[in-house]
Amino acid sequence: MDFLHTVFYFIIAIGILVAFHEFGHFLVARKVGVKVLRFSIGFGKVFWSYQKNPADTEYVLSAIPLGGYVKMVEEREGEVAPEDLPFAFNRQPIWARTAIVAAGPLFNLMLAVFLFWAVLVIGESGIKPILGAVEQGSLAAQAGFVEGDEITAVNDKLTPTWVEAMESIVSSALEGEQTINVTVIHDSEAATVKTLVLNEQDKLDVAAFYKRLGFKPWTPSLKPIIGHLLPDSAALAAGLQTGDVIISIDNIPITDWQQWVDIIKTHPDIAMQLIIERDGARMPLSITPKGTPVGDKTEGKIGAGVFVPEDLMKAITVDRALSPVDAIPAAFKTTYFYCTSTLKMMGRMLSGKASVENLSGPISIAQYAGQSADMGFVAFIKFLGLVSVSLGVLNLLPIPVLDGGHLLFFALEAIQGKPVSEKIQEFFQQIGVALLMLLMSVAMFVDIQRLLQ
Repeated sequence: MDFLHTVFYFIIAIGILVAFHEFGHFLVARKVGVKVLRFSIGFGKVFWSYQKNPADTEYVLSAIPLGGYVKMVEEREGEVAPEDLPFAFNRQPIWARTAIVAAGPLFNLMLAVFLFWAVLVIGESGIKPILGAVEQGSLAAQAGFVEGDEITAVNDKLTPTWVEAMESIVSSALEGEQTINVTVIHDSEAATVKTLVLNEQDKLDVAAFYKRLGFKPWTPSLKPIIGHLLPDSAALAAGLQTGDVIISIDNIPITDWQQWVDIIKTHPDIAMQLIIERDGARMPLSITPKGTPVGDKTEGKIGAGVFVPEDLMKAITVDRALSPVDAIPAAFKTTYFYCTSTLKMMGRMLSGKASVENLSGPISIAQYAGQSADMGFVAFIKFLGLVSVSLGVLNLLPIPVLDGGHLLFFALEAIQGKPVSEKIQEFFQQIGVALLMLLMSVAMFVDIQRLLQ
């Protein structure tokens, strides 16, 4: 069921993003007078099609939902009827061909702006960026951060939530900044600025950098009360119920939830004896945490979550929403931020200053689609916005086969006054295909490594 859930939302995400991309090509082609023969979402065998009449565009859904295409009248694609020659793509002026090709990725960027605008208007909740215990020897400790510091801004960019704060810090590191100024407040005191000082080794890999950073969110001490149970979990099999209070485990008194979690983690596949309190009465239970691979070790998990009082949740979370008007410039800024971050990340990976571990292939993207859908509608459309930015930026790169490669050939045509020869275009397109296949192979390898870990 988890697999089907992931695949379903992956197909939904790719379908929306591809449809919007191809619609950009289609709409502009029609506007400038190019005849469109087919508008397809997906590749391979056609399982649904609609065509108003033989002279109109055929709309198609195909079996493999990992892309799409717009087929226009073009002499290089085959013989064209004399009456259709004025509507052929290759006979259009450079400005028209440029507009058609650029429309796809630009529509992806426009979609991203709209999706981020929707997120800002609907609003989202997040954990306040309050620091927990700072690891000794970490970058945070060297900069003087202490438990209880609340991050309010990173390099003057406001960061109301933990995710935004960490995202801003990591992005600054990947962009090659040597110092990152972090504004914090502590116990309602005046704001102070603490500076993270980086070196080259801190910027190679996001996971490695985050570990070196030494930041952890502050977590309040919670009573060991069961808040919810996962289906098919060890906790459910042991007979635990929502509201149960954990008194002891193997005769060790339990005073807070984290103590209980730490003990469970270190006892995978080992039967343990519990004393719980339910409805004022104490009773014994036996539980065996399921051994779960985590990195290079095995940890115990029981599939139970802690009960968090509502007033405590309100104290550590923040709701963020903007008016429809205020959200417009904020959405453009967000899209621009992700565009520039994507380009800088690509540049640093090419120069060897960032690890290929930062790549995400189709497996990771599918997992993120399912996970974001689990988190709710707002999280899913934010995920769509992020992937839409990536598609838009990737397709604008001057690599043959991609839209950016075609735009490069059009630019050369405008400079030299004649089209680039078909032999040269075919040669560089073969190079472009090889580069994309290499990139996809590396991304798939990284994806599989993550699965194995």
